[in-house]
Amino acid sequence: MATQSALVELLARLVGFDTTSAKSNLDLIAFVQDYLDGHGVTSTLVPSEDGKKACLFATIGEGAGGVGLSGHSDCVPVTGQKWASGPFTLTERDGKLYGRGTCDMKGFIACVLASVPLFKSVALKEPIHIIISYDEEVAAPGCRPLIARVGTDLPQPRVVIIGEPTSMQVIDGHKRIDVYRTTVTGKEAHSSLPSLGVNAISVAAKLVDEIDRMAAEIAAKENDLHFEPPCSTMSVGMIEGGTAPNIVPKTCAFRWQIRSLPGAEIGHVPEALAAFAARDLLPAMRKVAPAAAVETESQTSVPAFSAPPQSEAVNLAMALTGANRTSGVSYATEAGLFEQAGCSSVVCGPGDIAQAHAADEFVAVAQLEACLKFLDDLTARLRA
Repeated sequence: MATQSALVELLARLVGFDTTSAKSNLDLIAFVQDYLDGHGVTSTLVPSEDGKKACLFATIGEGAGGVGLSGHSDCVPVTGQKWASGPFTLTERDGKLYGRGTCDMKGFIACVLASVPLFKSVALKEPIHIIISYDEEVAAPGCRPLIARVGTDLPQPRVVIIGEPTSMQVIDGHKRIDVYRTTVTGKEAHSSLPSLGVNAISVAAKLVDEIDRMAAEIAAKENDLHFEPPCSTMSVGMIEGGTAPNIVPKTCAFRWQIRSLPGAEIGHVPEALAAFAARDLLPAMRKVAPAAAVETESQTSVPAFSAPPQSEAVNLAMALTGANRTSGVSYATEAGLFEQAGCSSVVCGPGDIAQAHAADEFVAVAQLEACLKFLDDLTARLRA
C-alpha cells in the first residue's frame, strides 16, 4: 500500500493547481503525465477543441478489458467563500486535509497516482486504466470525446470505477440533470408609468413560482427511497434582468434545472412551462407589447445512471468494500456516460459529498486510507 506521506505530497501538488472549470487544466495534466512517465507508464491525451484543456488515459498492464479508475480534474470556484486557509494550498488540521478539490475529487486521483508503484510491481491478469477528465462540474463535456474513443483507439475497460466522494459507499445509481435557460422579453418603460411597459422580471417571478409548483406536484407523486430526496427535483439557480430601478425591465433570464430519478418521465416539464406562459402570461403581455415572448432552451444534460442487476462493477466494488447494500445519489457523475458506452460502472470514492463545493472543503485522512486499501485489494484481485 502507498505511504501516507507519498499520498499527501501528491494531493498537495494536485490541489496547488487552480483547475476551476473556467480555467485550463493543462498544468495539472502535464504534472500527471510526467509522474506517470517517471514510473514507465505512457499516457494518451485527448485535448479539447480549443486546446486549452485535456483528458488523460493511461494503461498499466496488458490484455483486453481491465478496470478503469476515473476522476475529474476540475473543481468549482471559491469566489465569495471565506476560507480559514488558502484554498489552493493543502492544509492539514485534526486528521483532515483542507483545500479546493480535496474531496471532489483530487483525493481520489491522488490515491490512484500514489498506487501506481503498486500497480506496476505485480503481474496483472488484466490492465488497470487511469482516466482523468475535465469539466465534469459543468455537465461533463470533457469526458465525452474520450469516451467516444473507448473501444476504438483507446482500450475499453470491462469495469469503470468513478471515484466521486461517496464515503467509500457503493453507489449504483444517480439522477439525470437537465439544465434550461428561460428568457422573458417584455417592454421597457419609465417606472412612473409601469402600465406602458411589460415587466420581464415580474413575469419571470411568476414562471419561477410555476416551476416551484410543478416541483411540489412531482414530489407528491414520486417516492423512491433509494435516493435522497426520494423524488425528482426542480430548482432555479441563477437569474438576471433589468438595467436600473427606474426602468421597467425589458428582459429577464433565469437558469433552472431538473434532477430526475432514473426512468422518470420529466421531458414534459419545459412544454408544461411553455403552456402555462401561453395561457396565463403571454396574452396580457402582448396586449401591451406584441413582440413579448417567453422562450426556454435546453443548455446541458447529463444522463442518469442505473446499474443493471448483477452489474460487474457494482459486484466488484461491494466485494472490495465489504458492503452488503448499495445506495443512489442525487448528484450526477460520468457513470451514466460510461455505462452507455458499454463499460460496467459504479461510483465509489473517498470523502463526503457534504464537504464538496463548500468553503474549507476537506477530505478526512481516514477516507484516503480506506481508498488506498480499496486499491490495494483491487490489485490483489487482479494479480495474475
